[in-house]
Amino acid sequence: MFLHRKLRKFFVLLLGAVFAGFIPKSASAQATLLLEEPYSYDGTFAGTGHAAVYLDRVCAETPTLLRRCGPGEQGVVISRYHHINGRDWVAVPLIPYLYAVENPGDIPLYADPKLVAFLRHQYLQKMDVSGSDTYQIVGSAYDRTTYGFRIETSPEQDDELIRRLNSETNLEAYQLLKRNCADFVKQIVNFYYPHAVHRSVIGDLGVMTPKQAAKSLTHTAKHHPQMRLTTFIVPQVPGLKRSKPVHGVIESLVLAKKYVTPVLLFHPVLVVGVETAYWTGWRFDPAKGASIFDPVRGLETPLTSAQRAWYQKSLSAMKHERNLP
Repeated sequence: MFLHRKLRKFFVLLLGAVFAGFIPKSASAQATLLLEEPYSYDGTFAGTGHAAVYLDRVCAETPTLLRRCGPGEQGVVISRYHHINGRDWVAVPLIPYLYAVENPGDIPLYADPKLVAFLRHQYLQKMDVSGSDTYQIVGSAYDRTTYGFRIETSPEQDDELIRRLNSETNLEAYQLLKRNCADFVKQIVNFYYPHAVHRSVIGDLGVMTPKQAAKSLTHTAKHHPQMRLTTFIVPQVPGLKRSKPVHGVIESLVLAKKYVTPVLLFHPVLVVGVETAYWTGWRFDPAKGASIFDPVRGLETPLTSAQRAWYQKSLSAMKHERNLP
């Protein structure tokens, strides 16, 4: 029990630090591109993951009607989905989006499939949404690790974005190659900073991918310091199978082990060329330089190797205790 209390305290502090990075103390508005690792079939085959945008000064009257946030509200995560109430996009408050609970104090330290299903079902009952894929819109952090790329915006821009999204037709328009989740993120980010996010004809064959969205935004921010880019990580809650590293189209086709052999047989020059380009310039690590935020001290460095080792050891011990008769 002592181990559980100590580990819970450590994990709550870690989550508090992450949330402090999401929820700024300044008066300026901010938008965060969320790059989410793939899992399940996407992790096994495509590996491109998911993309969404967190808007800290935009809230939701309903999942499809936006408004400005009131005091104490933390904003919404908005993204394009497939088979969700016949809608193109859905907005979900930040903490439910990540953990399927409303109160950070209710976030579980460890979540097995039954608990995740229960929390999702419980929260989705409160929302006026339906569809075969509704599980995607809450509890993201149980399935995967998420990388945040936060940029400065203005309240006036937020108001205009709210007006536009509320006035436009919000009917399902998802198309894998032309209107996917990354295309929607591109649309939102480019509203704030035109041309900040763009496709890669070579790396992704012209298909917009979540990783390319984050990569191009990072590149743009290097040349536009007024964007004040900040990067951080939201760790996956222990319990379910770990998510996989996020890839682009060519990476998935050529660099993944399951594809290397058949592609090498028919296109050996392509494989060598792509691998060379990848290691010399295409490679993008979303975790590089990413920080964790402390609610009091602000920006801090990530956990040390010793802290991570202790955390992993404690989790293993807790799992062992759970399996004892």
